[in-house]
Amino acid sequence: MENTINWSELSFGYMKTDYNVRCYYRNGRWGELEVSSSETVSIHMSATCLHYGQEAFEGLKAFRGKDGRIRVFRMDENAKRLQSSARGIMMAEFPVEKFEEAVCKAVRLNERFIPPYGSGASLYIRPLLVGMGALIGVRPADEYMFLVFVTPVGPYFKTGFRPAPVCMMRAFDRAAPNGTGTYKVGGNYAASLTAGNKAQENGYVAVLYLDPKEKLYLDECGPANFFAIRNNTYITPASNSILPSITNKSLTQLAADMGLKVERRPVPVSELGTFEEAAECGTAAVITPISRIDDLDENRSYIYSKDGKPGPTCEKLYNKLVAIQTGDEPDPYGWVKIIE
Repeated sequence: MENTINWSELSFGYMKTDYNVRCYYRNGRWGELEVSSSETVSIHMSATCLHYGQEAFEGLKAFRGKDGRIRVFRMDENAKRLQSSARGIMMAEFPVEKFEEAVCKAVRLNERFIPPYGSGASLYIRPLLVGMGALIGVRPADEYMFLVFVTPVGPYFKTGFRPAPVCMMRAFDRAAPNGTGTYKVGGNYAASLTAGNKAQENGYVAVLYLDPKEKLYLDECGPANFFAIRNNTYITPASNSILPSITNKSLTQLAADMGLKVERRPVPVSELGTFEEAAECGTAAVITPISRIDDLDENRSYIYSKDGKPGPTCEKLYNKLVAIQTGDEPDPYGWVKIIE
């Protein structure tokens, strides 16, 4: 198999691997981890995940280092975020330790699909939690399934670590002000599909959403958090409808340790013209610098890259984060788990 995959040409898409890991919640408790080679799941037609949106997921990556060792980045944070999502839509919480065990098992079982060091690719890990109980009334299920599958991937955006344009469209919201925006649930992504498709048809990689209540503040970029650089300050929006990105959380720590001031606060649209650099960040995207933001309603553009190159702070943050993830630099934060 290793000889048939062109690692450097991988897209961010699904590729069949050997095994996935599953676990079922029945009679008030989680069972043991099970290994499966099937790509399909048997679900009752009345399962709550199909009718009432009881579904949450995570995304994380495994990397092969120059030393050949396999590293997974901050999976404890993914486990805790999945628990937060489960609480938000009333699903059974999957234990952190069991989450980490399942992820490690899935990575080990599919080790031959981990891209080699230096290929620019990684092994994407997708944990999934769904309501399996058969119900017609709107209430939480009594049975759940947790599943982890993996697939080798290239960059999320075709541009990779190169500046790309995004747009703003006030006719669309990603999440309601007090809804599920802070949880990683499928409904948020379904809500972003129409706007995202319109953006891509017009040459943009993503939509920068504004706050759903007043349309005065920046929210996030749909599949990623937003941040900007100004006057040696890392600025990222705070709101009750933004998914807390683990990548963004890591970058704020790195930025602070590099001597930048960090501000997580409501960011008004009026500040867009004052930023020196802008970017979106997330597990899949890592950091994607923004070349410009086109406000399609106001017929106005904000330019952040005129030469097609990332800004210096984005580049420094990107290089530092990737170096820690791949083991090229020490991990003083304890973020990386080496899978033996």
